[in-house]
Amino acid sequence: MSILTPSRALLPLLLATAACTTVPMDGAPSSAAVDGYDIRAQYDKLAEIEMAPDTSYLTDEERDVVNLLIEASDYMSAIYLQQRGADLLATREAISRSRHGDRDLLLAMFDLNFGPWDEIDELHPFWGTEEMPLGAGFYPSDLTREEFDAYLAANPAQREALTSPYTVVKRDGDRLVAVPYSVEYAAQLKPAAALLEQAAARTSNPSLKKFLSLRAKSFLSDDYFESEMAWMDLKDTPIEIAIGPYEVYTDRLYGTKTAFESFVTLKDPTASAALAKYKDHLRDMEANLPIEDRYKNFSRGFESPIAVADQIHGGGDNIPGVQTIAFNLPNDERVREAKGAKKVILANVLGAKYDRILDPIGDTVLTPHQAKLVAKKYMELETLFHELSHSLGPGTITVDGRQTTVNEELRDQYSALEESKADVMGVWNVFYMMDQGELPKAEREQLLATYFAGIFRAMRFGIEEAHGKGAALQYGYLKAKGAFAWNPATKHYTVDYAKMESGLRELLHDQLMLQAYGDYDGTKAFFAKWARLDDAARSRIAAMNHIPVDIRPIYPEEI
Repeated sequence: MSILTPSRALLPLLLATAACTTVPMDGAPSSAAVDGYDIRAQYDKLAEIEMAPDTSYLTDEERDVVNLLIEASDYMSAIYLQQRGADLLATREAISRSRHGDRDLLLAMFDLNFGPWDEIDELHPFWGTEEMPLGAGFYPSDLTREEFDAYLAANPAQREALTSPYTVVKRDGDRLVAVPYSVEYAAQLKPAAALLEQAAARTSNPSLKKFLSLRAKSFLSDDYFESEMAWMDLKDTPIEIAIGPYEVYTDRLYGTKTAFESFVTLKDPTASAALAKYKDHLRDMEANLPIEDRYKNFSRGFESPIAVADQIHGGGDNIPGVQTIAFNLPNDERVREAKGAKKVILANVLGAKYDRILDPIGDTVLTPHQAKLVAKKYMELETLFHELSHSLGPGTITVDGRQTTVNEELRDQYSALEESKADVMGVWNVFYMMDQGELPKAEREQLLATYFAGIFRAMRFGIEEAHGKGAALQYGYLKAKGAFAWNPATKHYTVDYAKMESGLRELLHDQLMLQAYGDYDGTKAFFAKWARLDDAARSRIAAMNHIPVDIRPIYPEEI
């Protein structure tokens, strides 16, 4: 196993860089030797799944393009390792040279997590005891949020560059300076751009050619707007590729720095067409939100293509920790207001997670008659409507007379609130589809049983991670509304369907208003009040030791 799990192609390049660094022969002690952390048990919490997507229908041209994109994806992994933290290549080299009996396991965990911090155990360090910096590798490791806020206030002319999604912040004496991604990661972005240009030259599909060529230019200019617009217009090709800097979860200091990742997928046109009808209801879904009309966002684009695809390779931020079952991109509000956002459901990843994880969680958490209602259909629909919901609600807002965005105002609090909002709004919008006759009303109970089991699936990721923290918020808030009851004798929950539905409405309203106001302090207080687990929840999570926390997909090196 390598840093690029499941790809091994770039390992020699990375280790050549690491070899230039002098490291101690024995390195740091593993965390297992310090606090009893069970690294084998943690590694085994992920079920290894060999992914074998069907590629037989691809033409020779399409196959060549996909293989070039797989190669480019590995450069996203090389960049993301740098973004996770400073000197991680040297850390890996220290592990590889150590004489620890569990060295190979430590290396496997390092490669799986892109660093010595366990993604599914709230970033617990398993090599040494140093915690992952809040700013990861985007900022000086000793920079605090308070110092950064003070510096920005004293140097307003630098704010845009220092908080840009596409710069790394460094110290220069007493000053902070912004280094563009295209400079900081030039060693990886230049060859990645060349591979995208090769793929653009090879494909005969005009929309794919345009996107790949523009994205190659973006890598070298740090201007992603035109390539994001072109990505929204991909059509008439089975190749669905997302590659570049997107999500801000890794930046826990300020929540603005984007991480490089890639999804190489093949679209299922039949399944995509079956779900495409729901995007036609986006404007009506916006109108149906439980907030005043003045806070609704009708200026945002509602094109929002939907694709169902099988993932065949991943890179960067897509690899470590919990595996993505769907994504909603781009995140640029300018693109969203012009064209909306594209939703891609990763059918093979979702299917594996339902079979191995969500279905058995339902049996562990819910009373037997409700556990039987947990359904793959509603895991799929909740996932789709979660992604659709990222395109709804406040985006560009006005705070104190200035135009800004929800992300800019909520900063490090944004990701957890946005994920929780999308969870709750996803269920709300499925209700709406049922009320419109697009889905059977009689299946309302299946929806809510599946949703409740899903809260526990997410909380197992750790309640410091954005999705898990958002799920813990839902649990605490809905418990206070009487949406479910715990039976200590049977050790199962029973969902009160009526109270769950009304509780979801109230929770959605409260979350949307925090976003509409750009209320940073209010959001922090909201999570502090509700994002807590009680003894019942902890006992059910503890009872899931036989169920994988997530999957570890193994994709082919080439097709």
